[in-house]
Amino acid sequence: MELVLVVLVLIIVGGGYYLIQSNQQAKRSRLEDAKAEARRWLERLGGQVLNLTGTDTASQQAIADASERYNAAGSQMEQAQTEEQAKLVKETALEGLYYVRAAREAMGLDPGPALPEDRERQAAGKVTEHRSVDVEGKHYEASPQPSSDTPHYYPGGRVAGRPVPQGWYSEPWWKPALVAGAWGLGSMMLFSTMFAGMAGVPSGEAWADGYSAGQEDAMSEGGDGGGGDAGDGGGDMGGDAGGDMGGDFGGGDMGDMGGFDFGF
Repeated sequence: MELVLVVLVLIIVGGGYYLIQSNQQAKRSRLEDAKAEARRWLERLGGQVLNLTGTDTASQQAIADASERYNAAGSQMEQAQTEEQAKLVKETALEGLYYVRAAREAMGLDPGPALPEDRERQAAGKVTEHRSVDVEGKHYEASPQPSSDTPHYYPGGRVAGRPVPQGWYSEPWWKPALVAGAWGLGSMMLFSTMFAGMAGVPSGEAWADGYSAGQEDAMSEGGDGGGGDAGDGGGDMGGDAGGDMGGDFGGGDMGDMGGFDFGF
């Protein structure tokens, strides 16, 4: 009997050890695959940055931004110890390649092969018309096309939890939030003034709440439907709970959420 117990214990211990080793091997394999994928995009970005020279202010700035992403991705690659960290290297390199495409387009060159689509970039929207605004004593411009007045490109995406549309700008007004990880006072006013009424871009209030244009529409539709259904349900059940819930769940006023003081 004791021999049987010893054998069972050995089988259990051996099986557990085998599972642990298998899981670790699979984890190492996924990490190596993720690193190889990230390295491929990093090398592609490096080739573009090292061989591309800007011919005007906009293309030169875009190449400088691409070079910054290349250096950042290279540093991340050296420190990558997990699959998630390797994926971050790929994302940084891809962002750099978006800047490369912008630089090539600014110079009238073929932008090259299409890059993988990014849901957040798509959801952030695009600058579709030229805007020129003054906010708190500072002048800002946005345009779908590069120019000497709008030499700063952004490929679109989220910065500190809020969408920034793809386009060319007079200055990188999103950078303080990118560095600090949070927006400060004045950000909503700037966004509202610059993008008011622009198709595919969220309203200032939705932006302050962190919603993209698509999310804003969905929340609006859901709120109307939800409120009405809750009220009807409350009436059918002979109580006021539905009506109260419909009123209480109205979106709060978050318009005072801050941004940065845009003094550069």
